[in-house]
Amino acid sequence: MQPEIAVRSALGAESVALVLLLPQVPHANIMFMVKVLLCPPQYFDVIDQKNPYMTGTSAVDRVKARKQWENLRSVLQQSGYEIETIEPVEGLEDMVFAANQVFLGSKSGYGKFVVPSRMVYPSRQREVQYFVDWFRAHDFEVVDLDYGSDYLEGHGDLLWHPDGSRVFAGFGFRSTQGGVEKFSVAMSKMGIDVVPLQLVDPFCYHLDTCLSPLNHEAALIFPGAFSADALATLHRHWKRVHLLTADEAHRFMGNGIVAGGNYVTPHITPQLEQSLQREGLKPVVVDTSEFEKAGGSCFCMKVELP
Repeated sequence: MQPEIAVRSALGAESVALVLLLPQVPHANIMFMVKVLLCPPQYFDVIDQKNPYMTGTSAVDRVKARKQWENLRSVLQQSGYEIETIEPVEGLEDMVFAANQVFLGSKSGYGKFVVPSRMVYPSRQREVQYFVDWFRAHDFEVVDLDYGSDYLEGHGDLLWHPDGSRVFAGFGFRSTQGGVEKFSVAMSKMGIDVVPLQLVDPFCYHLDTCLSPLNHEAALIFPGAFSADALATLHRHWKRVHLLTADEAHRFMGNGIVAGGNYVTPHITPQLEQSLQREGLKPVVVDTSEFEKAGGSCFCMKVELP
Protein backbone atom coordinates (compact mmCIF):
# COMPACT_ATOMS: atom_id res chain seq x y z
CA MET A 1 0.00 0.00 0.00
CA GLN A 2 1.40 3.40 -0.94
CA PRO A 3 1.83 6.13 1.70
CA GLU A 4 -0.06 9.38 1.36
CA ILE A 5 1.21 12.90 1.93
CA ALA A 6 -1.10 15.89 2.16
CA VAL A 7 0.44 18.82 0.31
CA ARG A 8 -0.64 22.08 -1.23
CA SER A 9 -1.24 22.15 -4.93
CA ALA A 10 1.41 23.78 -7.09
CA LEU A 11 -1.26 24.53 -9.68
CA GLY A 12 -2.92 27.92 -9.47
CA ALA A 13 -2.80 30.71 -6.95
CA GLU A 14 -4.96 29.14 -4.26
CA SER A 15 -3.63 26.55 -1.82
CA VAL A 16 -5.81 23.45 -2.04
CA ALA A 17 -5.39 20.02 -0.51
CA LEU A 18 -4.32 17.10 -2.62
CA VAL A 19 -2.91 13.65 -2.04
CA LEU A 20 0.42 12.66 -3.52
CA LEU A 21 1.07 8.94 -3.85
CA LEU A 22 4.72 8.06 -3.53
CA PRO A 23 5.85 5.01 -5.51
CA GLN A 24 7.77 2.44 -3.48
CA VAL A 25 10.52 1.98 -6.04
CA PRO A 26 14.04 3.41 -6.19
CA HIS A 27 14.36 6.74 -7.99
CA ALA A 28 17.37 8.06 -9.84
CA ASN A 29 17.66 11.00 -7.44
CA ILE A 30 17.89 9.07 -4.16
CA MET A 31 18.87 5.84 -2.50
CA PHE A 32 16.03 4.66 -0.26
CA MET A 33 16.40 4.36 3.52
CA VAL A 34 19.03 7.04 3.86
CA LYS A 35 19.19 8.30 7.44
CA VAL A 36 18.77 11.90 8.53
CA LEU A 37 19.23 13.55 11.90
CA LEU A 38 16.60 15.99 13.17
CA CYS A 39 16.25 17.97 16.39
CA PRO A 40 12.74 18.55 17.79
CA PRO A 41 11.80 22.24 18.19
CA GLN A 42 10.91 22.01 21.87
CA TYR A 43 12.79 25.21 22.74
CA PHE A 44 12.68 26.92 19.34
CA ASP A 45 12.28 30.69 19.49
CA VAL A 46 13.51 33.94 17.95
CA ILE A 47 15.56 35.62 20.66
CA ASP A 48 17.81 38.03 18.79
CA GLN A 49 18.62 39.09 15.22
CA LYS A 50 21.25 36.88 13.60
CA ASN A 51 20.09 37.41 9.99
CA PRO A 52 17.75 39.72 8.03
CA TYR A 53 14.76 37.40 8.52
CA MET A 54 14.88 37.61 12.31
CA THR A 55 12.99 40.87 12.73
CA GLY A 56 11.26 39.89 15.96
CA THR A 57 7.98 41.39 14.70
CA SER A 58 6.17 38.05 14.87
CA ALA A 59 6.29 35.81 17.92
CA VAL A 60 6.94 32.11 17.35
CA ASP A 61 3.89 29.89 17.73
CA ARG A 62 5.52 26.83 19.30
CA VAL A 63 2.46 24.61 18.86
CA LYS A 64 2.37 25.45 15.15
CA ALA A 65 6.14 25.02 14.89
CA ARG A 66 5.89 21.53 16.38
CA LYS A 67 3.15 20.57 13.92
CA GLN A 68 5.24 21.88 11.01
CA TRP A 69 8.29 19.95 12.23
CA GLU A 70 6.26 16.76 12.64
CA ASN A 71 4.90 17.20 9.12
CA LEU A 72 8.40 17.60 7.70
CA ARG A 73 9.49 14.50 9.59
CA SER A 74 6.51 12.55 8.21
CA VAL A 75 7.18 13.68 4.64
CA LEU A 76 10.83 12.64 4.92
CA GLN A 77 9.88 9.24 6.35
CA GLN A 78 7.39 8.60 3.57
CA SER A 79 9.98 9.73 1.02
CA GLY A 80 12.36 6.97 2.10
CA TYR A 81 14.36 8.47 4.95
CA GLU A 82 14.96 6.78 8.28
CA ILE A 83 14.80 9.39 11.04
CA GLU A 84 17.22 9.79 13.93
CA THR A 85 16.79 12.52 16.53
CA ILE A 86 19.02 14.39 18.94
CA GLU A 87 17.62 15.68 22.22
CA PRO A 88 16.98 19.45 22.24
CA VAL A 89 18.59 21.48 25.01
CA GLU A 90 16.82 24.26 26.91
CA GLY A 91 18.33 27.65 26.13
CA LEU A 92 19.56 26.59 22.67
CA GLU A 93 16.65 27.89 20.63
CA ASP A 94 18.29 27.38 17.21
CA MET A 95 19.33 23.76 17.79
CA VAL A 96 16.42 22.69 15.56
CA PHE A 97 18.50 23.82 12.56
CA ALA A 98 20.52 20.61 12.59
CA ALA A 99 22.42 21.31 9.36
CA ASN A 100 24.76 23.86 10.92
CA GLN A 101 26.63 22.43 13.89
CA VAL A 102 28.88 19.97 12.01
CA PHE A 103 29.98 18.82 8.58
CA LEU A 104 29.96 15.08 8.08
CA GLY A 105 30.73 12.45 5.52
CA SER A 106 32.27 9.06 4.84
CA LYS A 107 35.38 8.29 2.83
CA SER A 108 36.91 4.96 1.88
CA GLY A 109 39.99 4.40 4.01
CA TYR A 110 38.82 6.92 6.63
CA GLY A 111 35.32 5.79 7.51
CA LYS A 112 32.64 8.09 8.90
CA PHE A 113 33.89 11.48 10.03
CA VAL A 114 32.52 14.71 11.43
CA VAL A 115 34.05 18.20 11.40
CA PRO A 116 32.75 20.40 14.26
CA SER A 117 31.66 23.89 13.27
CA ARG A 118 32.83 27.15 14.76
CA MET A 119 29.67 29.22 14.78
CA VAL A 120 29.65 33.02 14.66
CA TYR A 121 27.09 33.64 17.43
CA PRO A 122 27.86 32.52 21.02
CA SER A 123 24.40 31.02 21.53
CA ARG A 124 24.95 28.76 18.53
CA GLN A 125 28.51 27.90 19.54
CA ARG A 126 27.07 26.09 22.56
CA GLU A 127 25.09 23.76 20.29
CA VAL A 128 28.16 22.25 18.66
CA GLN A 129 29.38 20.04 21.52
CA TYR A 130 25.99 18.32 21.85
CA PHE A 131 26.12 17.33 18.19
CA VAL A 132 29.76 16.27 18.39
CA ASP A 133 28.94 14.05 21.38
CA TRP A 134 26.02 12.49 19.45
CA PHE A 135 28.19 11.70 16.45
CA ARG A 136 31.05 10.38 18.57
CA ALA A 137 28.59 8.03 20.30
CA HIS A 138 27.54 6.83 16.82
CA ASP A 139 31.10 5.90 15.81
CA PHE A 140 32.07 8.99 13.83
CA GLU A 141 35.71 10.06 13.85
CA VAL A 142 35.96 13.70 14.96
CA VAL A 143 38.19 15.89 12.79
CA ASP A 144 38.94 19.02 14.82
CA LEU A 145 40.20 22.12 13.01
CA ASP A 146 42.19 24.97 14.52
CA TYR A 147 40.02 27.83 13.32
CA GLY A 148 41.91 30.62 15.05
CA SER A 149 39.80 33.71 14.35
CA ASP A 150 37.88 32.05 11.49
CA TYR A 151 34.41 30.51 11.32
CA LEU A 152 32.77 27.60 9.51
CA GLU A 153 29.08 26.72 9.82
CA GLY A 154 28.68 23.09 8.82
CA HIS A 155 26.22 22.06 6.13
CA GLY A 156 24.75 25.55 6.10
CA ASP A 157 27.76 26.52 3.99
CA LEU A 158 29.23 23.12 3.01
CA LEU A 159 27.28 21.08 0.46
CA TRP A 160 28.36 17.73 -0.96
CA HIS A 161 28.11 17.18 -4.68
CA PRO A 162 25.66 14.24 -4.99
CA ASP A 163 28.42 12.01 -6.38
CA GLY A 164 30.61 12.65 -3.32
CA SER A 165 33.50 13.96 -5.41
CA ARG A 166 33.67 17.47 -3.97
CA VAL A 167 32.23 19.92 -1.48
CA PHE A 168 30.88 23.36 -2.39
CA ALA A 169 31.86 25.84 0.33
CA GLY A 170 30.17 29.21 0.78
CA PHE A 171 31.78 32.09 2.65
CA GLY A 172 31.19 35.77 3.24
CA PHE A 173 28.57 36.08 5.98
CA ARG A 174 28.83 33.21 8.48
CA SER A 175 31.73 31.06 7.30
CA THR A 176 34.92 32.99 6.57
CA GLN A 177 37.25 32.50 3.64
CA GLY A 178 39.95 31.44 6.08
CA GLY A 179 37.63 28.86 7.62
CA VAL A 180 36.93 27.41 4.19
CA GLU A 181 40.66 27.32 3.41
CA LYS A 182 41.43 25.42 6.62
CA PHE A 183 38.60 23.02 5.90
CA SER A 184 39.95 22.53 2.37
CA VAL A 185 43.36 21.53 3.70
CA ALA A 186 41.78 18.91 5.97
CA MET A 187 39.63 17.52 3.15
CA SER A 188 42.57 17.38 0.72
CA LYS A 189 44.19 14.79 2.99
CA MET A 190 41.20 12.54 2.23
CA GLY A 191 41.27 13.29 -1.49
CA ILE A 192 38.14 15.47 -1.32
CA ASP A 193 38.08 18.65 -3.41
CA VAL A 194 36.58 21.83 -1.95
CA VAL A 195 35.09 24.52 -4.22
CA PRO A 196 35.03 27.97 -2.53
CA LEU A 197 32.09 30.24 -3.41
CA GLN A 198 31.77 33.84 -2.22
CA LEU A 199 28.27 34.90 -1.10
CA VAL A 200 27.18 38.53 -1.54
CA ASP A 201 23.45 38.65 -0.65
CA PRO A 202 22.81 39.01 3.12
CA PHE A 203 19.45 37.26 2.72
CA CYS A 204 21.42 34.27 1.43
CA TYR A 205 23.82 34.22 4.35
CA HIS A 206 24.28 30.44 4.06
CA LEU A 207 25.02 28.51 0.86
CA ASP A 208 22.08 26.16 1.44
CA THR A 209 19.68 29.05 0.75
CA CYS A 210 20.91 29.67 -2.79
CA LEU A 211 22.40 26.39 -4.11
CA SER A 212 20.45 23.16 -4.20
CA PRO A 213 21.98 20.15 -6.01
CA LEU A 214 19.16 18.17 -7.66
CA ASN A 215 21.18 15.25 -9.02
CA HIS A 216 24.68 14.52 -10.35
CA GLU A 217 24.26 16.92 -13.27
CA ALA A 218 21.81 19.66 -12.28
CA ALA A 219 21.39 22.27 -9.56
CA LEU A 220 19.10 25.13 -8.58
CA ILE A 221 20.95 28.39 -7.96
CA PHE A 222 20.09 32.01 -7.25
CA PRO A 223 22.70 33.93 -9.26
CA GLY A 224 22.30 37.14 -7.27
CA ALA A 225 23.67 35.42 -4.17
CA PHE A 226 27.13 34.89 -5.65
CA SER A 227 30.12 36.96 -6.67
CA ALA A 228 30.91 36.95 -10.40
CA ASP A 229 33.79 34.51 -9.91
CA ALA A 230 31.66 32.17 -7.80
CA LEU A 231 28.86 32.21 -10.36
CA ALA A 232 31.28 31.32 -13.16
CA THR A 233 32.65 28.49 -11.02
CA LEU A 234 29.19 27.06 -10.45
CA HIS A 235 28.43 27.01 -14.17
CA ARG A 236 31.63 25.02 -14.76
CA HIS A 237 30.61 22.36 -12.27
CA TRP A 238 27.04 21.64 -13.43
CA LYS A 239 25.81 20.49 -16.83
CA ARG A 240 22.39 22.03 -16.17
CA VAL A 241 21.73 25.09 -14.03
CA HIS A 242 18.17 26.12 -13.15
CA LEU A 243 17.86 29.71 -11.99
CA LEU A 244 15.89 30.96 -9.00
CA THR A 245 14.62 34.54 -8.77
CA ALA A 246 15.41 36.70 -5.75
CA ASP A 247 11.84 36.26 -4.51
CA GLU A 248 12.08 32.46 -4.81
CA ALA A 249 15.43 32.34 -3.02
CA HIS A 250 14.34 34.71 -0.26
CA ARG A 251 11.30 32.49 0.32
CA PHE A 252 13.65 29.52 0.81
CA MET A 253 12.80 27.66 -2.39
CA GLY A 254 16.50 26.91 -2.80
CA ASN A 255 16.50 25.38 0.69
CA GLY A 256 14.67 22.27 -0.43
CA ILE A 257 15.37 18.57 0.07
CA VAL A 258 15.61 16.00 -2.73
CA ALA A 259 13.90 12.90 -1.36
CA GLY A 260 12.32 9.88 -3.05
CA GLY A 261 11.83 11.59 -6.40
CA ASN A 262 10.38 14.67 -4.71
CA TYR A 263 11.66 18.13 -3.98
CA VAL A 264 10.48 19.13 -0.50
CA THR A 265 10.06 22.91 -0.47
CA PRO A 266 8.23 25.50 1.65
CA HIS A 267 6.80 27.25 -1.41
CA ILE A 268 6.40 26.65 -5.15
CA THR A 269 6.13 28.81 -8.27
CA PRO A 270 5.36 27.78 -11.86
CA GLN A 271 8.97 28.50 -12.82
CA LEU A 272 10.38 26.30 -10.06
CA GLU A 273 7.88 23.55 -10.83
CA GLN A 274 8.99 23.54 -14.48
CA SER A 275 12.66 23.30 -13.45
CA LEU A 276 11.90 20.37 -11.17
CA GLN A 277 9.87 18.60 -13.85
CA ARG A 278 12.85 18.80 -16.22
CA GLU A 279 14.86 16.85 -13.64
CA GLY A 280 12.11 14.30 -12.94
CA LEU A 281 11.22 15.72 -9.53
CA LYS A 282 7.82 16.48 -8.01
CA PRO A 283 7.35 19.42 -5.64
CA VAL A 284 6.04 18.57 -2.19
CA VAL A 285 5.13 21.74 -0.30
CA VAL A 286 5.73 21.66 3.46
CA ASP A 287 4.81 24.74 5.48
CA THR A 288 7.81 26.03 7.49
CA SER A 289 6.51 29.55 8.18
CA GLU A 290 7.43 29.48 11.88
CA PHE A 291 11.03 28.49 11.14
CA GLU A 292 11.32 31.05 8.36
CA LYS A 293 10.97 33.70 11.08
CA ALA A 294 14.44 32.56 12.19
CA GLY A 295 15.85 32.46 8.66
CA GLY A 296 15.61 28.72 8.00
CA SER A 297 13.51 26.12 6.26
CA CYS A 298 13.50 22.47 5.17
CA PHE A 299 17.17 21.81 4.38
CA CYS A 300 18.35 23.74 7.46
CA MET A 301 16.40 21.38 9.71
CA LYS A 302 18.13 18.12 8.83
CA VAL A 303 21.56 16.62 8.29
CA GLU A 304 21.94 13.52 6.15
CA LEU A 305 23.86 10.64 7.68
CA PRO A 306 26.26 8.52 5.59
